[in-house]
Amino acid sequence: MSALAHAYVMVGGRLWLDFASSSDARREPGHDALRTFGALLRWMEASGVVDEERAYTMRRRAEQQPAGAEAILQEARRLRQTLLELAVFGARDDAVHEPAVTEINRILGRSSGVRRLERKDDGSYSHGFVPAGDAFATLLVPVVKSAAESLTHGELGRIRECAARDCERVFIDETRNSGRKWCEMEGCGNRAKARRYRDRNIPVPEPLSRDRPEGSLPHRAAP
Repeated sequence: MSALAHAYVMVGGRLWLDFASSSDARREPGHDALRTFGALLRWMEASGVVDEERAYTMRRRAEQQPAGAEAILQEARRLRQTLLELAVFGARDDAVHEPAVTEINRILGRSSGVRRLERKDDGSYSHGFVPAGDAFATLLVPVVKSAAESLTHGELGRIRECAARDCERVFIDETRNSGRKWCEMEGCGNRAKARRYRDRNIPVPEPLSRDRPEGSLPHRAAP
């Protein structure tokens, strides 16, 4: 895992779920991956959506076409909200399906390009997609493809919200007993356990005696 990838929380189990949770994307709480176009590219590079070379190319393109970069950033924010609603409510509220499907199909419709078989440095092969046309528009295609696959595979019923009171990340529960509660045990799970331990071990203050004026110190037995 690269140092960049390690700095981000990618625990959703599906690309679109990590994207939906990207308002708190880094391991330092409160980092919004969609704060700027540059932040969006860093998240996409960390998640494997784009490689280092393409990220560099897109940064250069953003310098030359700032309006296009800003437009795709706003589109990414709208998509994130739609996908988050699908993740949180999709299993029990069909009303959120239609806007999500509309948004997915709209972005998939902009996925122009060609598919190519490429040989990698280690001699193996990979089947890749080379975007054509509006390069900004193709950035979100892998995210919506991930969401489309979850819908076609009927996975909404296994999507959970993290049980931590201060976390809003979503993830797919692939445990055998469907008992996963935390987005990551090393973070939210351990903090919740520590909080429960503290709550159980907080000493109960000694009640004030009726024979002792309020505010006076309790009587101590002589040693």
